[in-house]
Amino acid sequence: MNPRLQALQPYPFEKLRALFAGVTPNPALAPISLGIGEPRHPTPDLIKLALTENLAKLAAYPPTAGSDALRQAIAAWLKRRYGLDAIDGRTEVLPVNGSREALFAFAQTVIDPDAHDTVVCPNPFYQIYEGATLLAGARPYYVNSLSGRGFAADYDSVPLDVWRRTRLLYVCSPGNPTGKVMGLEEWRSVLALADRHGFVVASDECYSEIYFDEAAPPLGALQAAAQLDRGFERLVMFSSLSKRSNVPGMRSGFVAGDAAILKAFLLYRTYHGGAMNPAVQEASVAAWRDEDHVRENRRKYAEKFTRVTPVLQAALEVARPDAGFYLWAATPVADTDFARRLYQEQHVTVLPGSFLARESCGVNPGANYVRMALVAELDECLEAARRIVEFARKL
Repeated sequence: MNPRLQALQPYPFEKLRALFAGVTPNPALAPISLGIGEPRHPTPDLIKLALTENLAKLAAYPPTAGSDALRQAIAAWLKRRYGLDAIDGRTEVLPVNGSREALFAFAQTVIDPDAHDTVVCPNPFYQIYEGATLLAGARPYYVNSLSGRGFAADYDSVPLDVWRRTRLLYVCSPGNPTGKVMGLEEWRSVLALADRHGFVVASDECYSEIYFDEAAPPLGALQAAAQLDRGFERLVMFSSLSKRSNVPGMRSGFVAGDAAILKAFLLYRTYHGGAMNPAVQEASVAAWRDEDHVRENRRKYAEKFTRVTPVLQAALEVARPDAGFYLWAATPVADTDFARRLYQEQHVTVLPGSFLARESCGVNPGANYVRMALVAELDECLEAARRIVEFARKL
């Protein structure tokens, strides 16, 4: 067996199941889960129709690079969304089977397992970054995102010798779990570090289309690079239809950016077997070409945050995020105790923040926080909020 597998930690939801083991939740209350960030709004009909109308294409092997139609649909979306008029769908866009698979596989392409590389990632973080790093033979370095900095990652705290060893930097904007969106000056700093030390930046933007002001969408990595007149060297963004279009089961996304890196990534994926289902490709084309369903999706999330956040603020320290569908709430007791007792007394599931982070510089930045995913319909989210307040007031 690959000995690097032994370095992997249990996934957060495995830890959650262990935390709840032996607990009997209040049988008088229906269960409500705010634990998993799985979109639960209905999948748009136009996507389902495109999927079913193209099932005959399952009879052919799909190209790993994806169809011309899909790459051009994604490139057209990048032009509309970020103003990237010069993006080349042939060389700077690559469809992938969801951002999770791509974020993992990307590290295997970029990292030299014999070079003792370091991979820097935010903390708290999406655990795929850590797993990809360890299985590629590199060492992770965690950069804390604390409330005192508005949950911005403190890249100034990273020692120079760490940057010199760094091969890859994962960033996530809007952030999971905090919802923090990186501004242009933060991107200027990150890209300057990449240029100075020669590492690659992997920008995870799977929450980019869930925001609250239609006139102010979150800034993207490639968009920031264009505004800084820098180009896409050593920069790749990752996006997905899962949250944008409520199709997590379709496993459809893309990477875009540095053409030389994407060429190497395509070679890796050709051997890895990363081709997208042909029917899914056609459904993805339909999804990327339509914005009406995306705006309606945002409207639903905005209403939930507007209604739910004030309810929770009666008992917890919590604020609406910059973007995304998570609330990152401080807890008056240990986050694991809070989650376990809340599940027992109110049959509501939230995810302890410490499960999403690692101790770094003497602190676990997720400790004494819980992540709440507002993915259910409004009434269920409001009921969960009322139960959480009733529970928290007794602590």
